[in-house]
Amino acid sequence: MIICNYLRVELRLSRNPDSVASMAKSSTQFVCSECGWDGPKWVGRCPQCGQWGTVQEFHEARPSAASRTAAPGRTSRTQPSAGLISAATPITEVDTASVARQPTGFGEFDRVLGGGIVPGSVVLVAGEPGIGKSTLLLETAGHVAHARPDATVLYVSGEESQSQVRLRASRINALASNLLLASTTDLGTVLGLIEREKPALAIVDSAQTIVSQDVDGISGGSTQVREVASALIDTAKTLNVPVLLVGHVTKDGSIAGPRTLEHLVDVVCQFEGDPETALRMLRAVKNRFGPTDEVGCFDMSGEGIEEVSDPSGLFLSGADEPVEGTCVTFTLDGHRSLPIEVQALVTNSVLPTPRRAVVGVETNRIAMLTAVLYRHGKVNLLANDLYVSTIAGGLAKEPACDLAIVAALASAAKARPIARTTCAIGEISLTGQIRPVPRLEHRLREAARLGFTTAVTPVMRKRVSIPGLHIVEVAHLRDALEALIR
Repeated sequence: MIICNYLRVELRLSRNPDSVASMAKSSTQFVCSECGWDGPKWVGRCPQCGQWGTVQEFHEARPSAASRTAAPGRTSRTQPSAGLISAATPITEVDTASVARQPTGFGEFDRVLGGGIVPGSVVLVAGEPGIGKSTLLLETAGHVAHARPDATVLYVSGEESQSQVRLRASRINALASNLLLASTTDLGTVLGLIEREKPALAIVDSAQTIVSQDVDGISGGSTQVREVASALIDTAKTLNVPVLLVGHVTKDGSIAGPRTLEHLVDVVCQFEGDPETALRMLRAVKNRFGPTDEVGCFDMSGEGIEEVSDPSGLFLSGADEPVEGTCVTFTLDGHRSLPIEVQALVTNSVLPTPRRAVVGVETNRIAMLTAVLYRHGKVNLLANDLYVSTIAGGLAKEPACDLAIVAALASAAKARPIARTTCAIGEISLTGQIRPVPRLEHRLREAARLGFTTAVTPVMRKRVSIPGLHIVEVAHLRDALEALIR
């Protein structure tokens, strides 16, 4: 019986050889959304990256998807077309006129992108829900539409209706007759609109809501996200149309979908911020056309998003009189030097284990600095409750903020304020030494621009003279406390 069934299958396949290819193409693979590992069987833990629960079922695309993304005139993936003139061009003869960047209307956005949007590029903007991704891109679409009235801008939303997008556009003043709105979740419709309109800028919101009819799987799954991203990238490169793609994030902050999504696109931007504050930060995680250490600052309001070209005053309290338990330092965020005000409160503890509460500072770093302050600074805070915070959601997690944190703690413990025109920059080692930090001169020049007159810093190898700023170089924690707290 088994031999007969086997012969029937062999006979059927020999009569219809196309069924063999269809069976091979419809094979199911299991792909890890974190590292891209694939295998024939499902496993609970990825054998390559070791993550749990990231292996998902992946169905290969149908032949229609392959034919849609193939180049015009191609009859086979392995045979060149008859009309092909030259597959390769000398690098000295490549035309760069079409690589002129297009401004977004936001100077901070252009800074992060490296000067503007490159034609034919695909930019992925990811962020937490409600952080303002759609508002930022809709306002960008309005700026581009106003700047280029002879061209069209396409905004495709898979999450909201046209009327909902229209209401937001009215609120943020992004109305323009050449700004086209579409509400659809079908990938074929999106690609058709881009091919028909050939807009100066296309925005798709979002990658997890668009669904391709050529592949199986639910929207937002690994199969769908990969197919949607591949099709949009192919269309953008073919038509030389820049595409801004919105991406969702998971509960741990990583971009939802397969990890290959970040590898496929040209630029990956992370839109960050505390929902309780109006400050928003745009960072470039990956950028093929510019630096990845730039950061853009924005202010979220009821009228939309406004760029903050000089964010220096956002992280300072603005008090004129010196207050005990505060000290100002300067951190690097990309190429920018930002002032961060560190505030500390020291109280007597009534608990068996003293409490350590921090905001914007690492808890483990506070524990280490408290021990160093006790051992080398002769200030005992081991039995006290310590509360350390920054202003307006600033982050003081860089090692260069150590000296300011210790100074704020010592000032709060001794009830002796530090002058408002004095800043402290330096890393503290376990031996109590004040170690140098990168780009110290850049930080000091920003301090002088903001009106600081005294800066306590580590010993510098090269003498730096900045007009209006008195630099006090210290080598040990004891010397720094004497210079700061008098």
